[in-house]
Amino acid sequence: MNTDIPGREQLLAGRSIIDLLVHRTPLHTSLSLDRLCGARLFFKCENFQKGGAFKFRGATHAVMTLSAKEAARGVATHSSGNHAQALALAARLRSIRAYIVMPENAATVKIRAVEAYGGRIRFCRPTLSDREATLAEVIEETAALEIHPYNDYRIIAGQASAAAELMEDSGPLDCLVAPVGGGGLLSGTILSKNCFSPQTLVYGAEPEMANDAWMSFQQKILIPVSNPQTIADGLRTSLGSLTFPIILEGAAGILTTSEEAIGKAMRLIWERMKLVVEPSAAVTLAAVMEHPKVFAGKRTGIILSGGNADLSRLPWSSGDIPAKT
Repeated sequence: MNTDIPGREQLLAGRSIIDLLVHRTPLHTSLSLDRLCGARLFFKCENFQKGGAFKFRGATHAVMTLSAKEAARGVATHSSGNHAQALALAARLRSIRAYIVMPENAATVKIRAVEAYGGRIRFCRPTLSDREATLAEVIEETAALEIHPYNDYRIIAGQASAAAELMEDSGPLDCLVAPVGGGGLLSGTILSKNCFSPQTLVYGAEPEMANDAWMSFQQKILIPVSNPQTIADGLRTSLGSLTFPIILEGAAGILTTSEEAIGKAMRLIWERMKLVVEPSAAVTLAAVMEHPKVFAGKRTGIILSGGNADLSRLPWSSGDIPAKT
């Protein structure tokens, strides 16, 4: 394994840096969802995190570990929303500038939040190549330091704290499910599991309509996906060169979910648990619901990654679920 990958000491040091800045989010349970899924479920509610998503953990760790010279340059990134918000907020806490490249189809609620946190937005077409090209232009113009949304060990180490807290609060777990887009949260979850609960099986949950992680995991090579159409907008990105090896070595599997299941799971969480979550967060419950044999009778941790839902485009009221092709 790459020796640069954060280990136990780095993960503990990272938590000591961010613990006073991030929320220790609550762990919720639901007997009705336990009965529905045939498993004992423990929901880590990152929808209550600052910025409305787990991304604040990694962004805060990355920003707060910059040297004074690095911080003076400001920071820049590309993101569909949650990392954008998180980096803008973390930069504001350190009183530095944040330049954010966002795809033109980003959720309105996330655009507004980035603006409210002081992030300077530049829009681009919704493809990875356009994101990267636009970000390169911004960095050339501003000399800002890139903080990648997921392909950065500082980010991964910060995201790992969510699973560490979950396992501390839940007690021993048989399984743990995290959503996977770029892989920062899933790879961080695997690192926490390796250090603090090696017997726990970690699964990634991914939309069928954006299944690059599943394909990459099956074929054992990194396979990017271009402009996928899924209501889980936070999971439209492809795995990175740093996250993929961690996931390939440490995940028990990648479980894909239909758009209909994501919408159903999201509605169940809203109705049964009274929690506002976004589609990308509901993918984890959807995976448990669509793969019942994997989790039957198991103590299972579920990371609800964020709550930045676009209230004007709820999947059960807007007909916004893409058709499978």
